[in-house]
Amino acid sequence: MNSAKNMDHNDVLRVRLEVLRQEHRDLDEAIAALQTAPSVDQLTLRRLKKQKLKLKDQIAVIEDQLTPDIIA
Repeated sequence: MNSAKNMDHNDVLRVRLEVLRQEHRDLDEAIAALQTAPSVDQLTLRRLKKQKLKLKDQIAVIEDQLTPDIIA
């Protein structure tokens, strides 16, 4: 319990980022398995792909928050 209080904002973001990346990989595997099935449920496939895109967007937002702004 105390360890959660000692985590700073960036640590929380890093943990959330890893969770989202794992969910993204899991969805990727589920989509691949569904596509190889003999009878493909197109609606489910579209929903999974849409969910995967949302995760990708969430990952990008967190990565942007963790990356320091460097003026080139």
